[in-house]
Amino acid sequence: MQSLLRRTLLKGCTAVAALAALSSPALAQGEWPSKPVRIIVAYPAGQSTDIATRYFAEKLTHALGQNVFVENRPGASGNIGTAAAARATPDGYTLVMGANGTHAMNPALFVNPGFDAEKDFDPIVLTALIPFAISAAPNLPVNSLSDLIALARSKPDKLDVAIPSVTGQLVLEMLKQQNVPLFPVKFKGSADAMTAALGGHVPVLIDTVAATRTQLGKIKPLAVTTLTPLASMPGVKTVSEQGLPNFTLTAWNVLMVPKGVPAPIQARLGAEMKKILELPETHKALADLGFERAQPKTTAELATWLQAERRNFAQLIQAAQMKPE
Repeated sequence: MQSLLRRTLLKGCTAVAALAALSSPALAQGEWPSKPVRIIVAYPAGQSTDIATRYFAEKLTHALGQNVFVENRPGASGNIGTAAAARATPDGYTLVMGANGTHAMNPALFVNPGFDAEKDFDPIVLTALIPFAISAAPNLPVNSLSDLIALARSKPDKLDVAIPSVTGQLVLEMLKQQNVPLFPVKFKGSADAMTAALGGHVPVLIDTVAATRTQLGKIKPLAVTTLTPLASMPGVKTVSEQGLPNFTLTAWNVLMVPKGVPAPIQARLGAEMKKILELPETHKALADLGFERAQPKTTAELATWLQAERRNFAQLIQAAQMKPE
């Protein structure tokens, strides 16, 4: 009787162990992905981060054999969507396209953004660098940044600037440091800011090259914030070339996962993204969209680089005396 009881208990334990194995991370890793994967973008549709993420989502859909889709969760300068990503189950089915705004600037701007940019996420890959452009509305009588600076200084209380992001706000604050009196009018996203500029309601726009390029021929780009001119903005000089030496600022995107996603899933995701980033068609697509190609980095190099970027942006924010919205 005791022997029969012992055999029954052993069978029960074996069944429990098998059941546990079926739900173990190891099996989940082996099957990943077995359902659609979402990438949270903490900005509205049409922002530069959204534009690039949709391209990568399409490529990942083919590479992974599962639908990869973008979920826009805008609000609070990107804090709402980023906090939602930080709280997501770390099973590989929620990714987030981190940006310098959410993962380098907001930690320095907000006492409690709702997440820890370093501790709550694991970076997978640096996808692109994002230059900014300073542009004029069609009805503003300027054709270069030098013209705009002269006009602003001659009318020190008149010129408003459409600002759709915290990075755009930082560019504005850096201009103000150089005695260029401009006044921010903040918008929820690029689409609204561009509409205001094209309609002549706000005479100046500071936004990404990616967003600006969508209206080339209507909006007047005056300068880019890179060290050298961009092929994607032919004929447009840098800020440094137009009277403000050493003026440079470039944003970025990094694909990330919530902390705790199993290493094999992270490795698979990183390997697929590396292949996508190496495709000639990706190089062309990013350039056509107004992005710059980022140099590949190992996981360790990327983590170190992000730490340095957080320090650099914090210093810029402090020097510009920039305040949160």
